Amino acid sequence: QVQLVESGGRSVQAGGSLRLSCAASGRTFSSYAMGWLRQAPGKERAFVAAINWTGRSTYYADTVKGRFTISRDNAKNTVYLQMNSLKPEDTAVYYCVAGPRIAYTGSWDYWGQGTQVTVSI
Repeated sequence: QVQLVESGGRSVQAGGSLRLSCAASGRTFSSYAMGWLRQAPGKERAFVAAINWTGRSTYYADTVKGRFTISRDNAKNTVYLQMNSLKPEDTAVYYCVAGPRIAYTGSWDYWGQGTQVTVSI
């Protein structure tokens, strides 16, 4: 069993930066792929980024590539999402997810409660 708790979401102006954190409990954290999905009001949930269990392979949605960076610290059971050059269209609830493999928008085994990111002009 893995429990995920996100933090770091807040309101920021366009062009700014935020770092989201996701703290995981459970001894098997280091064996799981981790990811971030987001859901904006009135829109479907969308894949943002993912990282494999070693941290050596990362995957990004085209909409965030070059602006967002996913990383993990297995010693701290934490995954991060560094978000730079934020745009109003990045406004969404961001969810941390975990699973045995990269699932993109598919079925991840574990979900956090979500953290709100709001980007204003």
